Amino acid sequence: MPYIIIILVLAALDQITKQLMYNVAGGTQGFSIPLIKRFFHLTYVENHGGVFGLLQGKINLFTIASAVLIIYVIAVEYKNFKNYSKWTKIGVAVVAAGAMGNMIDRIFRGYVIDMIDFRGIWVFVFNVADMYVHIGIYIIVIDYLVRKYLKNSRK
Repeated sequence: MPYIIIILVLAALDQITKQLMYNVAGGTQGFSIPLIKRFFHLTYVENHGGVFGLLQGKINLFTIASAVLIIYVIAVEYKNFKNYSKWTKIGVAVVAAGAMGNMIDRIFRGYVIDMIDFRGIWVFVFNVADMYVHIGIYIIVIDYLVRKYLKNSRK
């Protein structure tokens, strides 16, 4: 139950950030607020494709592929979830929140809102849900490595 709450709260926060950005930008693509000039902006972008903006205009393809992947992961994770460590469970919940946040956009908006724009590092604009996916994966990997290290150091 606490993991479902994590998923719902994080997905809601993602949706709130997207709606706020949409409201501030007035739905105008490319609207940008420089927070650190030439480095970090909040820029309103509608992603009608997939990850990193690939295959623009193919949102239906990504919606179907994402839905199939989410159903598969839920089926696999549901069986194995009880065997995971607390941190891996948290990581899985955070990844699921990211997947849910972007899926909500695809279904209800027909596109994913992106706004986090680190111009000084790369050209991709992303959103809070994308960060959840990365953070969740990092949590899972770090937990695995720590548990493996502790297991090996006990030998």
